[in-house]
Amino acid sequence: MKSTSLDKAALAAGIALTYFDANGEPEAISDDTKRALLAVMENPQKAGKSPLPPVVVFSGNRQRVLTPEIDGSINWQLQTEIGKTFSGSLTGGEAFTLPSPLGQGYHQLTLSKGKREWHTRVIITPRRCYLPPALRAGEKRWGALVQLYTVRSGKNWGIGDFGDLETLLEQLAARGGDFVGLNPLHALYPASPAFASPYSPSSRRWLNIIYIDVSQVADFQQSSAGQKWWKSAKTQKALNQARETEWVDYDAVMALKITALRHGWAQFQARGADDEQKRQFAAFIQQGGDSLRYQAAYDGLQIEMQGKGAAHAGWPAWPEGWRHSQSSDVQDWCAQHADEIAFWQWLQWLAQQQFSQCWARSQALGMSVGLYRDLAVGVAEGSAETWHDPELYRLKASIGAPPDRLGPLGQNWGLPPMDPHVLQARGYQPFIDILRANMRDCGALRIDHVMALLRLWWVPAGETADKGAYVAYPVHDLLGILALESQRQRCMVIGEDLGTVPKEIVSLLRDSGVFSWKVLWFEQEKKGDYRAPQHYPRQSIASASTHDLPTLTGFWSAGDLQLGEKIGLYPDAQTVLNLQQQRMKQKQALLDALHKAGAVPARSAKRADSLAMTAELNQSVHRFLADTNSALLGLQPEDWLGMTTPVNVPGTVDQYPNWRRKLAQPLESIFADEEVNKLLKTVTKRRKAG
Repeated sequence: MKSTSLDKAALAAGIALTYFDANGEPEAISDDTKRALLAVMENPQKAGKSPLPPVVVFSGNRQRVLTPEIDGSINWQLQTEIGKTFSGSLTGGEAFTLPSPLGQGYHQLTLSKGKREWHTRVIITPRRCYLPPALRAGEKRWGALVQLYTVRSGKNWGIGDFGDLETLLEQLAARGGDFVGLNPLHALYPASPAFASPYSPSSRRWLNIIYIDVSQVADFQQSSAGQKWWKSAKTQKALNQARETEWVDYDAVMALKITALRHGWAQFQARGADDEQKRQFAAFIQQGGDSLRYQAAYDGLQIEMQGKGAAHAGWPAWPEGWRHSQSSDVQDWCAQHADEIAFWQWLQWLAQQQFSQCWARSQALGMSVGLYRDLAVGVAEGSAETWHDPELYRLKASIGAPPDRLGPLGQNWGLPPMDPHVLQARGYQPFIDILRANMRDCGALRIDHVMALLRLWWVPAGETADKGAYVAYPVHDLLGILALESQRQRCMVIGEDLGTVPKEIVSLLRDSGVFSWKVLWFEQEKKGDYRAPQHYPRQSIASASTHDLPTLTGFWSAGDLQLGEKIGLYPDAQTVLNLQQQRMKQKQALLDALHKAGAVPARSAKRADSLAMTAELNQSVHRFLADTNSALLGLQPEDWLGMTTPVNVPGTVDQYPNWRRKLAQPLESIFADEEVNKLLKTVTKRRKAG
């Protein structure tokens, strides 16, 4: 393929021919990369010519006009979401205006000529995402940003659980808090608990069953065998060890919980056929359909495969006949292991029940947002989703980020991308299903790497990330659907828009009502001055940090830079020195901003290099954050406790135990702490005053 025709093919497939590097200079994408990505992508022309695209999206009051690419007269019929039918005839090649009134939702347009039919999904969406009444009224709310697995308590089994989440909601509501922001709760890998990154899930439609609060499972409590096991000295010793570790021992926790829950499952099965719980479980299975069935089958099968020595990599490491959910080997296994599949479905049901209970509790407490969930940007290659639906994902590519100053080879996240052409061919149903699953039982959804609605950096398999290219996604359509589902589920949307953000998406997100994320460390003007609290945009959530960045104390003490040097993150000593000097300037600029905003007493030190992080300085930063104009404010318990150790160090795999570091104190101690209560009281007072 010649370069000009190659470029045309790449552009037609949505592959960008250039990107802007860290210095703002355009970099050309190599022909080899274009060819490699075209080879792994679904050919948009493969399905054959149709008079209309498989799906069209109209937002707001935009004129709803279509032009079928066909000759002659054709008949049309429009079936609305609520069952109303419109019909008529039209002339191909001429503009056709959809009938009105046509309400928001998902409608089906059918064109017919003779015996031939063509179908187009018509989606009518609002322009903006949902906003809770309290925020529409101009109120400013705050909440806690919590990595649930880090939570310690006197009753959990070595990892934060849904019982702890309910306690968190109650304690925060009593102190004026409005929400708990959570890490992704997506299903991971019960067969390999140590593969614990919530951002490399097995499925984004189902929950991580490790968060089940076993003490709330009635069938476990009623199981005599289960209670005998639980009360044994051996179990209690293992339980205490899991609780007392400073880092989550995922293998130990999962082993304890699965053992307990298998006892509970045996008790559940003994219930009568007309038992109400059994009826509810049967309805859950029916509603979950194939997605739930094959998630459960995958969890059970992965345990069996690893028992036979298969690697954690999941289905790619399995024998050939087992690498797809519809293979005869898998179907035979499912038929022979119906009880095992039902067990894993039951665990999903328990998790969903407990999480729903947390949401109901937040609403009973009068919280406006209550819970916000986090949607990861993709799933892992060896996931249940790719196993069950490999056509949707491009398994010979992965997503990541282009090269920048700190990462000259770019980033490869190891997550296969959804093919935008397949997504469109399916009327965006996979995207809709994911939104509905993650907008359930919460008042807000955070979308990780929200720029993925516009574009993703694709890296061909076997290549380093600098050999990738941006692939476009239908951003206007996706934002419209996001707004529709947001309004229908009454769930506001927060976009994680940190890092390299293309200019074209900033206004699109703002106009769609998607909240921006404003992290204190990054809110510096060109001259280095920190943005004043009153200049934060109202349509945003403010925070001091995130799970990928240093804690407040870690930032001030440069603990993150010391750790990075220790584990070899930086190429040379000069890089470390440059980062340390930059940090010193940031600290001074932040201290200046605190003084200017009146967040610190006038008598306080003016020079950052002579000031350690103290309880008073910690309170001052929180006062500054509380005064921001952002409608939402997210605070991290790590910062209330003065913790330094990070929960995640981006760019590391084996160098650092990511996703394991627990909070320094259990919930019972945190909310009994005088300094913590003083801090939260101050935040509540200042948020209400603003």
